[in-house]
Formats: sequence, C-alpha cells, structure tokens
Amino acid sequence: MIGMAVSHYHILGKAGEGGMGVVYKAEDTKLKRTVALKFLSPQLTKDRAARGRFIQEAQAAAALDHPNICTIHEINEFEGQTYIAMAYIEGRNLADRIAAGPLKVEEAIDIAAQVAEGLKAAHEKGIIHRDIKPANIMVTEKGQAKIMDFGLAKLERGADVTRTMGVMGTVAYMSPEQALGEKVDQRTDIWSLGCVLFEMLTGRHPFKSEHDQPVVHSILKEEVPSVSKLRGKIPVDLETIIRKCLEKDRRNRYRDAAVLLEALKSVGKAAPKARQPSIAVLPFVDMSPRKDQEYFCDGISEEIINGLTQVKDLRIVARTSAFAFKGKDLDVRDIGRTLNVDTVLEGSLRQAGTRLRITAQLISVEDGYHLWSEKFDREMDDIFAIQDEITGRIVSKLTADISGMRPVQKSTQPSSLEAYDLYLRGRYFSNRFLLDKAVDIFHQAIEKDPNYAPAYAGLAEAYAFLSIGFDILPSEDAMPKAREAAQKALELDPTMAEAYVSLGIIATWYDWDRKAANTYFRKAIQLNPNYAGAHLWIESYLTYLEGKFEEGVAELERAQELDPLNLMIKVRLGFMSYYMRDFDRCIAHFEKILDLEPNFPLGYLGLMEGFGQKGMFEEAIKAGEKAMALGGQGGTFFGPLGAYYAFAGKKEKALDQLAQLKERSKKGHVSSFWIGAIHFSLDQLDEAFEWFERAYRERDSNLSYITVVPALDALRSDPRYSRLLQKMGLENMLAEKFLKHNPRK
Repeated sequence: MIGMAVSHYHILGKAGEGGMGVVYKAEDTKLKRTVALKFLSPQLTKDRAARGRFIQEAQAAAALDHPNICTIHEINEFEGQTYIAMAYIEGRNLADRIAAGPLKVEEAIDIAAQVAEGLKAAHEKGIIHRDIKPANIMVTEKGQAKIMDFGLAKLERGADVTRTMGVMGTVAYMSPEQALGEKVDQRTDIWSLGCVLFEMLTGRHPFKSEHDQPVVHSILKEEVPSVSKLRGKIPVDLETIIRKCLEKDRRNRYRDAAVLLEALKSVGKAAPKARQPSIAVLPFVDMSPRKDQEYFCDGISEEIINGLTQVKDLRIVARTSAFAFKGKDLDVRDIGRTLNVDTVLEGSLRQAGTRLRITAQLISVEDGYHLWSEKFDREMDDIFAIQDEITGRIVSKLTADISGMRPVQKSTQPSSLEAYDLYLRGRYFSNRFLLDKAVDIFHQAIEKDPNYAPAYAGLAEAYAFLSIGFDILPSEDAMPKAREAAQKALELDPTMAEAYVSLGIIATWYDWDRKAANTYFRKAIQLNPNYAGAHLWIESYLTYLEGKFEEGVAELERAQELDPLNLMIKVRLGFMSYYMRDFDRCIAHFEKILDLEPNFPLGYLGLMEGFGQKGMFEEAIKAGEKAMALGGQGGTFFGPLGAYYAFAGKKEKALDQLAQLKERSKKGHVSSFWIGAIHFSLDQLDEAFEWFERAYRERDSNLSYITVVPALDALRSDPRYSRLLQKMGLENMLAEKFLKHNPRK
C-alpha cells in the first residue's frame, strides 16, 4: 500500500505489523500532518457484530483527550477494510527501550506515572484498555509516554468478544481474572501496568516461560519475584507498589488508577529512615598446608555470625544461606546482591602448629571496594580475642551512625581450647546432619570442659533432631536427653537463645505442651530477634498445637528474610500450603524448590502430598518413589508413600511398605505413627488406632502431625480421634475451622 492514497491520506511507509493488522505512516493531505493508519485484518472487518462494537469503542476512545493517550482522529473504511486514523508519534516503543536494558528507577517511575495518568482518564470514561504492555506504550524523544491501541484492545477483549472468542490478549501481561476468562474491570489494567513497571526495572517479565500455559500457571499460582533481588536495591515503597499491583485477588490491588498514581508520586518522599546495615559472613577459606581445618574455618565464621546477631540494628544473613556459596568461584558483589546485603565479610585461616594467621576483609557490594581489611598473626590461645576483634571492627564500620546500638558481648570462652576445637567439630557434623557423630563429639567437648554452655546447646539440638523427622532414635530416648542438655546450657548461660529453641521443640513434639512451647520460643526470639532458627521452629508449635496457620507463615517469612537460601524454610512454607488445603499452591511451591535442587528428597515428599490430595495418585507415587531413591528412608517417607499406594488401589505395594517398616522395627526404631498411617490408608481403622495409641505411649514426635495432616481428615469423624487429641491436651485442634480449606473427601 506504500504510495497509495486512502481517502485523504497518502501512505508513506509501513510503521509496524501485528496479529490484528498493519500500521502505516501516512500524510493527512487535508490538514498537512503526519498520522498513523491502523488497518484491521479482513476477517475481523467482515464480522458485523465485531465491527459494530469496534466502531462504538473506537468512538469512545476518540473522546479521550489526554496527553498520555494516543489521539484517535477517525475510524473509516477502505476497499472493505476498517481502519483507524490516529496521531503519529515520533519516539521509541517501550518494548524496544526495555530490550536495550533495564531503565533507571526514576525513569521507570515517571513512565509508569504517566501511563497511570492516561488510564485514570480512560477509566473515568468507562474504558478499560485490557492490553497494557510495553509494545503498546510509546515514549517520545522528550520522555512523554502515550498509551496506544485503545480501540484495537477493546475489540480483542471486549466483554462480549471474550465470551465468543475465548481469552485473548498478550498472556504475559494478563491479570488472573483475565486469564481465566472472567469479567474484568479497571483493576486488570492496574495489574498489567504492574507487569510493565516490573519489566522496566528488571528487563524481564514477572511471570516468564516460552509457552502460554506455563505463564498462565505462574500468573495464577506463583509469587512475584523480588525486584531488589533481580537488579539490586530499589526504594522499599516501590517494591510494595509492584506487589500490590500484582496481587492475585483484585480486591487487594489499588482500587483505581488515581490511588496508584498517588502511590507512584510519593515514592521516596516519605520521611527517610535510618539505613539498616546488612552483612553476609562467608565461610572462611582453609589455607593450611594439609587442608584439614575446614571445620575450624566454618566454626570461626559461624561464631562471628553469632556475635553479629546480637547487634540490634544490623541485619545479618543466617549461616545456611551464607554458606551456600562455599567453594564456589563467584564475585563477592554477585553474592551480596543475591543475598540482598550491602556488605560481605570474607576471610581465610592458616594454621601451623599453635600459630594462626587469619585475614578478613569487609567488602562493599555496591562497588566491590574494601571497607576494612586486616591480618591477625596470633597464637591459638588468642582465637576468642580475634573473633571479638573482627566482630567489633565490623560493627564499628557498619553502624557508626546508629545511636543506642547494643554492644557485642564477648564470646563465650571454654576453659580448654581442646573443648572449643571439639565443639566446632560437633557443629560441623551437626550442620551436615551427621547427628550421631555430632552427639559423640559434643560429649567429648563437655568432658574437656563441663561448663561450656555452647557444647550443651549443640548437644540438645542434635538429640532433638535424632528424633524429629530423621527417626533415628525413639522420642522417649532422645528428647529427655535433649531437655537435660538444654537446661544445663541455660544454667550456665541464661541468654542462650539456641537452648530455648531446643526446649520449644521438645515442648512441641514431645510434651505437646502449648503454653511451654509458646514461652520458650518467644523467649528465644526476645533474646535474639535475628535468629532464623527461632522463627523457623516456632512455626511447628503454631501449626501443630494451635492451628494458627497464618501466624506460622508469617514466622517462616521472617525466617526466610534472615536466611533466604535455607531449603528447610522453603520446605516448611510448601507444607503450610498443604496444611491449609491449597494443594495447587503446594505443588507449585515444591516444583519451584525442585527447579533449584533437583535431587532434594523433601521436595519430592511435598510434591507427593500435593498430588495425592488432588487425587493424582500416579504422579504422587512417582514423586514418592523418587524421594526414596534419592535417600529418603525414614518413616516420614515410607509412611506417606505406603498410604498413597493404598489410596491408588495398589494394596500389595502398600502392604509391602507396611511389612518393611514392621521388619525394621525389630532391629531398630521405627515410628509407630507412620505404621498407623498406612493401616488407616488400607481402611484398617482398628489397627491404625492401635498404632496411634502406641505412638502416644511412646511420645512419638511424629504423632504431632495427626492434628492437621489433610490425608488423615477422615479420622476426625471417629470418636477415638477426639479421645486421642484430648489425651494429648490438644482438644483445641478438634474445631471445625481446620476443615475450612476444602479438605480431601
């Protein structure tokens, strides 16, 4: 058509092309101005009803006289094809601008605010765009943003057209209600603008996939990634705006563009808050000739972390996340950005005889410069002084502008360096869940120094974990020993948060004592608000003894802030979706975990439970068998897999799981609870309750699951279930509220 005359327009060249038609640059020969002509495809023009709606909607869009909306001059026909004449905009398509790299924060906010201004004007006229995306936003050379394609967008997803033609539009920017083909309103445009703002800041979609269906799944089920983690720090209120725009439930979004506009204009204008310093302490590198000091290097790093957690106004990344980068050749700045911290401490240790050489350097994540660096050449006897000195230097560098800062306490020092060495070895094995070895070495440390509180705290934690989940020792053997060690630790050091957490675990999983569990966990958090383990484990009390799921999730989210790469926290968040009967969310969560760690048994365990509760038994069994193939061998894996064999009608396989557990019980500890769970799945209720009663007598820690596990919901109608919970002191968990989340029938 180039060179042709269309009415009083002279076609100068093609300006763009899309699925709905072609756009040409043209000269308006009457008014001597440059315009754009958009021609609809012939099949849409021939649809009389669609054409009628298009004309009506184009007329409405033409009534929008606003500087941030592309002006529509007229709608007409040429040789049977409908076209729109509109203002021609000199500038760049926002999609092309983003392709060149993320925008500056100020520029992104300015463009988003201009688009919000345009949407506000459109919404006031009762017009919803329904296709806000970077390709439909032009930015002039002077930085003015203009929304394009009102008329065409209305045709693509007008209310009536949607019903007859299915869900149409650009999938990556669709709101959940739009993707589901539901009625849309102005909050759909707010969602789409949230996607655009996210993309301007990060250079990628918030929900990305090569195919439409995975994108739709992400839109409906997955959380919005953090912009700060993808590009570095942005204003907190800007991150909040994006998350509010992208709320799945439209009722939680901004109610209209005017409110969103005010929020965008206020970014960074609130009263400035004092910057909260943040740091990650990486594991020190072993530079010793024999490379046999890894445990000691890890211990030094962990002790520095523990010292820094005492600083009230310092955010310190927990050990698990900081140590995730061990042995990886990564730029410290990249590590810092991943962990969302301002500074990183790295160092090395070299031991030769009784001499130590420790180097430490504090690095700014923003520019990679050293804020502080020092070498320490000392005798082993000085190790505690070195730790305290390093910690003190860090605090002085990061918190010089903070008034009222609580000073760092001196390290708890054993009377024997040999005891300290053994303690560090014990922590090394405990962190790798080699709990039998850890218990033995903690005992050795205590023999060397019977008054060293951290060794008792480590021993308490190891004994507790030998019972919970791992099923290595019976609860009635492990938990009293854990209690004794924790109480001894507190007798020696009443400020030890770790010991209070162990007592909280014992009260939750062994005593089923709600009051004591609450007291112990709250005390731990009071003593050390930055201790991720306290926030992680208090969730189990809130879930199994109180049924306070939302509070449990909040504690896990706080733990994740402190320890962002901790897989156990991610697992617990996945199981919270399971307990709340949101099985689609549960599945999506564990699939995300397995994307990160494809060989993680607990990821497959959670996937099995989610699939199983949706009746997808083949998928559940496949996930359960994968979990066991990857090393999941305790009752926690045998029991649920046996249950889903039974639910799927594979009775022989369920009976085989049951037989294996009973055979193993002759040689060592096996959880009675999980044997009872398989009997239940086989509809052998009498046998199931016999084993559950046995689990109660044994104080089996796994019996705590019986209060909320969806797979056992059918037990609730049996009077024996009520009597069992009453004996456990948990009659509060019998309330009907625990079935409100659409339980499995």
